[in-house]
Amino acid sequence: MTPFAKVATPPARAEVLPVLSAIADGQALASLAERLAELRELAGSDMAETEADLQLLARPANVVAKSAHHLLDLGGKRLRPLCVALAARVGAGFSPAARHLAVAVELVHAATLLHDDVIDVGETRRGAPTARTLYGNAASIYAGDWLLIEALKRVRQAAVPGVLDKLLAVIEEMIHAEAVQLKNRGKVGNGRADYFHVVEGKTAALFRWAMYAGGRAAGLGEDECRALEGFGLHLGVAFQAIDDLLDFTGDPATTGKASLADLREGKLTYPLIIALEREPSILPAVREIAAAPGDVAPPPALCARVVEAIQKSGGYDECRKLARGRTQEAIACLQPLPASRARSALQTVAEATLAREQ
Repeated sequence: MTPFAKVATPPARAEVLPVLSAIADGQALASLAERLAELRELAGSDMAETEADLQLLARPANVVAKSAHHLLDLGGKRLRPLCVALAARVGAGFSPAARHLAVAVELVHAATLLHDDVIDVGETRRGAPTARTLYGNAASIYAGDWLLIEALKRVRQAAVPGVLDKLLAVIEEMIHAEAVQLKNRGKVGNGRADYFHVVEGKTAALFRWAMYAGGRAAGLGEDECRALEGFGLHLGVAFQAIDDLLDFTGDPATTGKASLADLREGKLTYPLIIALEREPSILPAVREIAAAPGDVAPPPALCARVVEAIQKSGGYDECRKLARGRTQEAIACLQPLPASRARSALQTVAEATLAREQ
């Protein structure tokens, strides 16, 4: 396939923008649901093209490719490619170059998940066995490396000035953030500064790049792209804050991961940081849960004690407050951009991310 070959758009499917659809269906938010329908009309074909292009990724008959495709075929939120598409529509539109960048950002994201599952000894991902449990740790690591290389090739093919250098810098930032997280793994005394260092570097950085890449592919200037990057930064932090909340309050059947999974992997989430600041007496219980072997469920009574302390300390409320504040900051970053359906759709994405349940 040539770099800018037209991808045949598959028939519209319910899986396009799946999480946003679930929000519209699952909550009595009539105004938001109406705007989500408009968003699907605006970006649905862009996302279908991106999905079709992802399916064209080579499928050699080896364990590395099987590991990679196992994860990709499970679908996912596809929120980062959606950011590329909508940022592009703020400018000249969703071009073949923008499609390459949308595919690339999803491949980078998938690569990090494959690596994370090995580091975290993860058993499930998106409600299914992880690639490492099916094909082994080595295959999962090499699959992540392969997807990362494929992503960089896509960015090179897109040939949008500055975008490849920006992605390389973001990947370096993500690695440094991961190093901080590894240093702090199981150390429950670390506070907000390290938390934001990790979240802004590991999660929000890729959202930033997605917004920048889409804008640059669509011919926007540096000032406009900086505004889009600001949106991506704050959206990424809000997204992670809701993810942190769902680690305690989410339904495992919906989220696809066990309750307290992050804590059992030795990671401190925002509600827990707040609880430890306000209820330090739970520190021994938190340490015991974090130190438990990955294949051994901690005592239910211990988990219940931690969850109760988080609720009583206001940890959930503070986490929602963080997510709401960053959502408002993300929307504020859009104000310098000209009014358009795409700008309105980005605001809808931010508000829907705040309301998500998975």
